[in-house]
Amino acid sequence: MTTLSRRRFLKTSAQASGGLIVAIHLPGCAFGGALPIDVADDGFVPNAFLQITQHNEIIFYCPSDEMGQGIRTGLATVIGEELDVHPASMTVVSAGSHEDYNNPEYAMQLTGGSNAVRAFYLPLRQIGADTRALILQAAAQDLGIPTSQLTTRNATVIAGDRHYPYGDFLVTASSLPLPENTTLKNSRDFQFIGQEITRVDAREKATGEAIFGIDIDVPDQVAAVVVRPPVAGATVTSFDPTAALASSGVLQVVEISSGIAVVADSYWQASRAAKRLQVTWNNPALSTVSSDSMRADLTAALYDGDDAVTDDTGDIDSALTSGAPPPQVIMHSAEYFAPLLAHAPMEPVNATLRLRNGEADLWTGVQAIGAAQGLIERITGYPRENIRVHNQYLGGGFGRRASLAHIIEVTEIALAVNKPVQLVWSREDDIRHGLYRPASLMQLSAAVDDTGRISGWRAKRAGGNLTPDYMRNSLPALMPNLPEFVLDGLTAATDYWLSRWSIDGSSVEGLHETYDLPTRQISHVTVDHGLPLTFWRSVGHSYTGFAVESMMDELAEAADIDPVVFRLKQLESKPRMYEVVAKAGELLTAMSVPEGHFLGFAAHSSFATDVAQIAEVSVTDNLIKVHRVTCVVNCGTAVNPDIIRAQLEGSVMFALTATLHGKIDLAEGAIVQSNFHDYPILRMDEAPDVDVFIMPSDEKPTGIGEPGVPPLAPAVANAVYRACGQRLRELPLRLA
Repeated sequence: MTTLSRRRFLKTSAQASGGLIVAIHLPGCAFGGALPIDVADDGFVPNAFLQITQHNEIIFYCPSDEMGQGIRTGLATVIGEELDVHPASMTVVSAGSHEDYNNPEYAMQLTGGSNAVRAFYLPLRQIGADTRALILQAAAQDLGIPTSQLTTRNATVIAGDRHYPYGDFLVTASSLPLPENTTLKNSRDFQFIGQEITRVDAREKATGEAIFGIDIDVPDQVAAVVVRPPVAGATVTSFDPTAALASSGVLQVVEISSGIAVVADSYWQASRAAKRLQVTWNNPALSTVSSDSMRADLTAALYDGDDAVTDDTGDIDSALTSGAPPPQVIMHSAEYFAPLLAHAPMEPVNATLRLRNGEADLWTGVQAIGAAQGLIERITGYPRENIRVHNQYLGGGFGRRASLAHIIEVTEIALAVNKPVQLVWSREDDIRHGLYRPASLMQLSAAVDDTGRISGWRAKRAGGNLTPDYMRNSLPALMPNLPEFVLDGLTAATDYWLSRWSIDGSSVEGLHETYDLPTRQISHVTVDHGLPLTFWRSVGHSYTGFAVESMMDELAEAADIDPVVFRLKQLESKPRMYEVVAKAGELLTAMSVPEGHFLGFAAHSSFATDVAQIAEVSVTDNLIKVHRVTCVVNCGTAVNPDIIRAQLEGSVMFALTATLHGKIDLAEGAIVQSNFHDYPILRMDEAPDVDVFIMPSDEKPTGIGEPGVPPLAPAVANAVYRACGQRLRELPLRLA
């Protein structure tokens, strides 16, 4: 992990500016100008993370994007712990685009991978501690009292029976160097970390005051809707704008790189007119692909012997040879399939862009605002410092908002129409023209010895890779000044390398990491149909977890060992997961379920977090009903237990949607589904009760947004087997 190497304190006159500025710098990040934070007329140019005003307002600039996961509250709690300021007492706002806000693990400004709390936990604690130490030094100087006789409580300095707001000491503080490496608190002294603090954005969202990207309305803005090809990769052959231009409110019809944009006074006018647009498209190779042919291609690839091996430990051929001598006693093999999936966040992607006098202002909600800034720089040629990104609350992300095709579209449209433009993707646009989790076919083979331990494990996956599409989408944003042919070459080289000589780690992650598997082989064969792919909540773990945990249950049955005990035998060198599985096993043993209800178990490690789940299921007339899910999690220090519970509850609902309903189909290369009537999400009457048990820990926090997804589908499938005797190895789960 990248750690902080230095911190810089910008000295600004508190009398002139009314505030104190504090910043941390990450390795390789040089301050390149004013931070992207709005300043009041009587204010000052603030720096990263903290601003303390003379009125004792504590402003925290959150470096990670809030998409419902509670990150503003979590990170405010982390910095507030050492600063000695309750998160509810802070003003918490979204940081703009600047290198100072780069995620320490990614070296770029990106929210994803369930790493925000983990990555910023120590840096933000340190800056909080250093800032508190600075205030104490200033107070000691102003009051003439040694720092040893001063303490703090919720943004005040306490000297005997007198309380002084932090803001009283800014003039002196601005003349002092910022302390470094101030000793951090012992966990036993925490007052905010570990407490169930109400979310700092709860009131805004409950009252409807919270502003999302789709809510933006700037003066003189027009609305745009883009007509995109029915098959990904197709381009315009010809189009007739006559009928669209004759529609009410339509201002302009513009050809852009992804299709044809209809610009009107309002969204509904643009949407209606777009339906009247006549466009002819060419037919890319994808237009010959259907769901059935895709599945057949995956099956053929799985057995053609052209896979690349990423992990080959021990003599796997001997371990899996039929008739091998004892202690090997059980051999088993099975295939598992997971389909294409869309993300379907509550708020479809959108962006509002104003280009004026060589400057750009973008209002949106994305997971990578620096990349959005880079795309606008590339397309417009404007200097980076003239491009401001105002990131709003995100109405769900799940990986979808790390993809920025809509930023390219709105920029091309704004350049053409010379007005502020709001582009909104409809639900149909998002499902039919977005990016998808790849379909995956996995074959797992294993041997179990007479002690109940897995003596051989082979896992092979066939499907598309994520990294080439990620590079194709991100490199133009991250390297806006590189020529197009260089970017195309880099992307093509990556695609070629990963499809023929190496393996994309996100394609096979989760196939072996959870358990002790001393003799194993993990391999992959790439099948690329040209459909755009991207990260989906829990990425590769979302399908490998289903395969592995279904296989673990089948192996336990074949070896006639209790499924929890069987898993524990494979966890002797993994104490954290061992404790999680053991605790979940205790809860399972103590459960009493109604007649006709059955329990299924699964566990999976992802994003440095260990999760076990128990699903209580019934089957009536071949319909699967999940009544309750019990989650046991070890995610290190629980910064806010209430948010952890909420994330696991949300993970269960998200994963259960995919388990029971999720499937994207292709017909002649086009996406069949279009909205929630044929791509349904879980309804309230389908939602199970969710119980969460958080394992106590003093370790550094780990991820929580995604690790609750992978165990759910196999836990349900394993319960269904106990209910009716059918092993379901394909998602979504369907009984014969």
